[in-house]
Amino acid sequence: MTDKRLGRISSTRDTGKPHDRIFVHDYVLDVEIGVFTNEKGVTQRVGFSVDVDVMPATGALDDDIGNAFDYDYITKGIKSIIARGHINLVETLAEEVADHCLAHPRAARVMVRIEKLDKDPGAVGVEIVRSKAET
Repeated sequence: MTDKRLGRISSTRDTGKPHDRIFVHDYVLDVEIGVFTNEKGVTQRVGFSVDVDVMPATGALDDDIGNAFDYDYITKGIKSIIARGHINLVETLAEEVADHCLAHPRAARVMVRIEKLDKDPGAVGVEIVRSKAET
């Protein structure tokens, strides 16, 4: 699964500029999401996979987390977004996660994949790619 996803991500337009990729894959949280009556007031398991292309650090990292693009920036952002309450559309959630990631000064491009994990017959969701040039 991961190999296929990474292949799709890599196939998007490459700017030729050096970049690093920070990612969180298969991060699962209970989320209040959905437009249907039976989805209101309950949580569903939702999977998040986020890849952020970041510009390389301009200075030495010195093995200090404070000098790195920390993947906690991604997970804390997701938790903050879902803590605001019910979201109707998976697409809205994906856009908000992308906006959060692109707010980081080193972020250049982001891929967000969100899946509702408990839908029949399997997972359903959305995958978006956004870049700072588009925001």
